[in-house]
Amino acid sequence: MTTLICNCNQTMPLNPKTLGEALDEDLTLHTTLCRRDAPAFQKACRSSDDLVVACTQESRLFTELSEQTEGAVSLDVRPIRFVNLRETGGWGREAAQSTPKMAALLTAARLPEAEPVPTVTYTSEGRLLIIGALEDAERAADLVADALDVTIMATGGAGMQARRYPVIAGELPQVRGWLGAFEVQWRTSNPIDLDLCTRCNACIAACPEDAIGLDYQIDMDRCRSHRACVKACEAAGAINFQREPQSHSESFDLVLDLRKTPAFTQHALPQGYTHLPGGLGDAAALQALIRLRDLVGEFEKPKFFTYKQKLCAHGRNEQVGCNACVDICSASAISSDLKRNQIVVNPNLCVGCGTCTTVCPTGALSYAYPRASEQGVKLRTLLATYAKAGGKDAALLLHSQEAGAALIGDLGRAAALDKTVRGVPARVIPLPLWHTASMGLDVWLTAFAYGASQVWVLMTGEEAPQYRDAVREQMAVAQAIVSGLGYSGQHFQLLEARDARDLMALDEALGAAPAQGVSRRASFAVQADKRATLELALDHVMQDSAAQRQTGPEALPLPAASLLGSIAVNPDACTLCLSCVSACPASALQDNADRPQLRFIEKNCVQCGLCEKTCPENAITLQPRLLLTEQRKQLRVLNEAQPYQCVRCGKPFGTLKGIEVMLGKLSGHAMFQGEALERLKMCGDCRVVDIYSNPGETRITDL
Repeated sequence: MTTLICNCNQTMPLNPKTLGEALDEDLTLHTTLCRRDAPAFQKACRSSDDLVVACTQESRLFTELSEQTEGAVSLDVRPIRFVNLRETGGWGREAAQSTPKMAALLTAARLPEAEPVPTVTYTSEGRLLIIGALEDAERAADLVADALDVTIMATGGAGMQARRYPVIAGELPQVRGWLGAFEVQWRTSNPIDLDLCTRCNACIAACPEDAIGLDYQIDMDRCRSHRACVKACEAAGAINFQREPQSHSESFDLVLDLRKTPAFTQHALPQGYTHLPGGLGDAAALQALIRLRDLVGEFEKPKFFTYKQKLCAHGRNEQVGCNACVDICSASAISSDLKRNQIVVNPNLCVGCGTCTTVCPTGALSYAYPRASEQGVKLRTLLATYAKAGGKDAALLLHSQEAGAALIGDLGRAAALDKTVRGVPARVIPLPLWHTASMGLDVWLTAFAYGASQVWVLMTGEEAPQYRDAVREQMAVAQAIVSGLGYSGQHFQLLEARDARDLMALDEALGAAPAQGVSRRASFAVQADKRATLELALDHVMQDSAAQRQTGPEALPLPAASLLGSIAVNPDACTLCLSCVSACPASALQDNADRPQLRFIEKNCVQCGLCEKTCPENAITLQPRLLLTEQRKQLRVLNEAQPYQCVRCGKPFGTLKGIEVMLGKLSGHAMFQGEALERLKMCGDCRVVDIYSNPGETRITDL
């Protein structure tokens, strides 16, 4: 491994000796690696060793220089990894104390790339539908028609006289799909057929009510049935007031929507769909049109999730339990398939935010790129290296790799120019993510167990509103756990900053006082199974805090959004029908083959609510909490009853209470009188024997 560091023209302090000791590498300090010291970079490019460059400012220049260097290893074989040390701390007020953080960031950059995952493929031939007022749609079409095959869906307006693009019109009830596979349905009911219309304007001139516009459609509210337009259009035959409404459907690869109200209501729009409510005057219009022009060909993205149906707590027996992922998805990519007791994720609509995996209580949905285990290795590497280099009270700052990283860059540059700005403190370690909501309770607690004093999530306004709510709820659970275990301070916090105007507020928030961390850092590895990771983290922090809480409650109450908890069973209402046992997806509820008992393992409970909704007697209530004793991992009896014995053979076949309830409900029914009611008190075998041996029973041979 070769690591190149540069103090950017002596604008930030770097300690090559201390950094080298943390990295187990002899480092040379450069002053202008992108200019005068460039030969050192070129020399490193010729080596087959992995290459880390501590500069993101000139990453493009370094990439081009590598490609032009004779004898350099191809970037396809050995990519260069760039690390930002400057804005993340080197330009801050505490730059001189940031060496442990810099060592951590450089060490994490040396980790292997994430393992490949299955991909989702889109194929686009460039068939574009533009929806909007005719004049705006035609202007947009002129800008992309050389690269795309354009069709216009007119919603009024005035078009050009020349027919340059196919134009359709009508009611547009539905647009569905994604890049390369949009299905557009519309209904035509206007008397003017746009395919036959020659735009001669004779109908417009003839109409006494001015009911026909330059979109060549008739406003039926203004039309008074003079039918002068029909006579004027007699040669072309484009106007027919007797034409029946017709439904149409067509496929497109791309959709550009210029209307105020979009065709899709979800926060994350499908790939290939662009909404410009301000038309071509929208600030994002030019960039959007450039992106559209490039969307021709075959494209791939990672399949960001994995789904294990056997762990899913969505439903049992057509009862909905956990609906967290369906409700939270901002891309409308997740739907319920209750008949199969599962959810369905459309990989073409999924945008990889990962929030579904964060709110999933069981781990049935897990984030695949990068995997949880890979993120765990990065967290452990960052925090272990930081501690090894002498760092204390690490605060982990999770942010998006685009908007979040840009804000941190703005903060670092502001600190270099304005002495009133602190910049990113020495103890704050930024960690970019594909999406800030892709990590949840299990990873945050793991980071805390690894030695992070605090875990902060920076959101920039690009996230769906429900994502912020979900992160806040899970942070409340995490904070309730560590506070209840005796750790002082605020450990988990959601930070919000939208743009440069919020920099001062962000600067102040990052300067918060450290919270109390663990006394002994954990060494366990993040597991592929979410609940397994959560249990490892809980075990560690409970053991670490044992000395602090000599006395205290046996259980910590948690907020309602908790993934942890118990259930309470009303013994007066429960008949031990055990419907809840068959409904439980996590084997938290169990029966006893030898005795009428309902047993429970609290560690397994995911608080999905399926047992509560399944119980016919409404005898079950969820109790969000964290039990601190060993009983949490052990089977305990929630309810038991006296067995009911068959009145004929004495064999137990149910519970006394259950049979009595059944007898009480059926005693007034005409089908269960006399011997039929008495037969309900027998086991299944004796019931059959009694039917065949009773001379009073009618047999089919008697008919």
